[in-house]
Amino acid sequence: MQKKLHLFLILFFVVGVSSGIAQQEDTTTIQIKEVEIPAKLLPYDNPMVSEDEAFSASGEPAKQKLDNFEKDVMRRISDIYRTHVNAVEAQVQDDPLSAEKHIKDALNSLQELLDTYPEVQSNPRFSELYRSVMTEYREFYGIKDTFKEEEGEIFAIQEELFSDNDEWVKEEYVLPKNITTPKTEVPLVQNRQVNRHLMYFTLKRPEVMESWLQRKEKYFPMMRQVFEEEGLPTELIHLAMVESGLNPRARSWAAAVGMWQFIRATGSMYGLEVNWWIDERRDPEKATRAAARHLKDLYNIWGDWHLAMANYNISPRGLKRAIRAAGKEDYWAAYPYLPRETQGYIPGFIAATMINMNPTEFGFKEEYKNEEYNYKVYEVAPLMPLDALADAAGISTDKLKEYNPELLRWATPPGNNYPLKLPVGTKQRFASNYEDIPKNKRSQNVAMHTVNSGETLGYIAQKYGTSVRALYESNERLSSTIYPGQKIVVPLAPGSNEQLAVNRPTNQPRGKTSTKSKQRSKSKAPANSATLSYEVKSGDTVGHIAEWYDVRAWQIRSWNGTSNVIRAGEDITVYVPKSKKAYYSQVNTMSFSKKQQIEREQRSGKDVTEAYLASASDSGETIQYTVRSNDTLIEIANSFGVSVNQIKRLNNLNNSRIYVGQKLNIKPE
Repeated sequence: MQKKLHLFLILFFVVGVSSGIAQQEDTTTIQIKEVEIPAKLLPYDNPMVSEDEAFSASGEPAKQKLDNFEKDVMRRISDIYRTHVNAVEAQVQDDPLSAEKHIKDALNSLQELLDTYPEVQSNPRFSELYRSVMTEYREFYGIKDTFKEEEGEIFAIQEELFSDNDEWVKEEYVLPKNITTPKTEVPLVQNRQVNRHLMYFTLKRPEVMESWLQRKEKYFPMMRQVFEEEGLPTELIHLAMVESGLNPRARSWAAAVGMWQFIRATGSMYGLEVNWWIDERRDPEKATRAAARHLKDLYNIWGDWHLAMANYNISPRGLKRAIRAAGKEDYWAAYPYLPRETQGYIPGFIAATMINMNPTEFGFKEEYKNEEYNYKVYEVAPLMPLDALADAAGISTDKLKEYNPELLRWATPPGNNYPLKLPVGTKQRFASNYEDIPKNKRSQNVAMHTVNSGETLGYIAQKYGTSVRALYESNERLSSTIYPGQKIVVPLAPGSNEQLAVNRPTNQPRGKTSTKSKQRSKSKAPANSATLSYEVKSGDTVGHIAEWYDVRAWQIRSWNGTSNVIRAGEDITVYVPKSKKAYYSQVNTMSFSKKQQIEREQRSGKDVTEAYLASASDSGETIQYTVRSNDTLIEIANSFGVSVNQIKRLNNLNNSRIYVGQKLNIKPE
């Protein structure tokens, strides 16, 4: 009772004091004064960021407005993310067929984005998207390999060489004495950038160049012959050193493959077959021929070997952006505005070429012994196990794969006979043993798979190069839930539709292509595009036409199912953006010099489609041009291939004075 009384008295005292304070405050005048509060960053809690990482403003405003290129990239990334989410949701709904479709759609869109804009590799949003899509792909198909899948020492070398660490660079470096550089078609200039690469290859990492010099003894004789046949300067073969270190199995994280580092789309346009069974980008001879033709196309566009090589490494968009920033169509002028990798590309080529031409002066041996790339061919049946073929030749399976690096699986591809390459001196033995290979060692078009613990339908499909849908179609009452010991019929992945070639890209058209084959190999029109027809004129090349329509040479070939061989009078189909059809529809009627002049203006940074045909009608008759700053009447007349008098006559002008914003009627001849 006393405790309760004490508690009551304490409570009464507290309430009384509080009310007294409140009454006192009510009688006090409260003044509100504005005080400037310093800007503070809100606390940022991110579980993915360690606590010791400082969070501070960069001091630079975030970029708000995106250009058309950035908008297109963002739009595509957004669409791929939606497809990716649909793939995850389909798996939640226990629908593997829909999940597989969405996963493949996301992968195809990802590859299409990479093919269209190769420079997107450096975009952090793309990197995160790539990580998400590839993670889901690997999870669905049970693939356990590493994330970026880089193969080959060249990428570690490039990372070190293209880094900002220049502690090893000696500013006083001078070329060795007695350097003799034969006359070359590709200029071998010497400057600070080239010296940096010479120092790297001779002082910091001589073992790198030594391994390349040894490999070139194997591959250069073949490569030199291919480049001579294709009519290219043979010194260009040194480009394969800085591309891959002359490694046919090199593979970048962005899926560029082989000695010449072709992405799948570009390789396909030059005839290199890629499917589940083979990848001709890994074939040294076929890839070298494709690279020679690609470089020839790029030279036809630029008319300069340094720019052509730079375009081999970077997209036309990226190279043109650097040229515009430099204000001059020259690789060395554009050098500061290029990505770090492209900055090192031409100097690396020049350094490798100079060392190869003067190995002893740079501290290397005169020659390195290596087995020259040479082989004999024997046609074998489809789906022949490689280990059995190696036994018949009396060599190891690894040796057989070394001679046939394009083979990706345990057997030759299904379909037609396969031209197997064999080491010189083994063909006779192989021929006598080949027919003795037991029939039970020969694979069939289907396999009977016994399910093991932990396997999924996706894993089984990937193992045999087929799809989950194909498994459902081949097995009645197949459920998404499978169990160890269960037997599943698996149809093997198909091979090439064509007979595989021995030493040339399999799908590269030769000469005039029949209408039937053209129709089969044509690719689809891009979205939101208009179709135009261009009649080939004497002197035109695929590279020129691609340049005039602001597309790429491989797209021209793909749309028309043709090769680089085109003839005057032939009609070429070209797809252009609908919004710019009025401009591109004029190209077919322009003279060669006129088209080249417009291209030069475009490279200098002028938006020709906007400047010349902003208000053009689709009729292709009279065009209305809006005068821009610094325009002159004679420049406008030259741009459209008409006379000054014609413009004056159409617009009732008494003199040559024009003003910004003025509308001029022009009728191209």
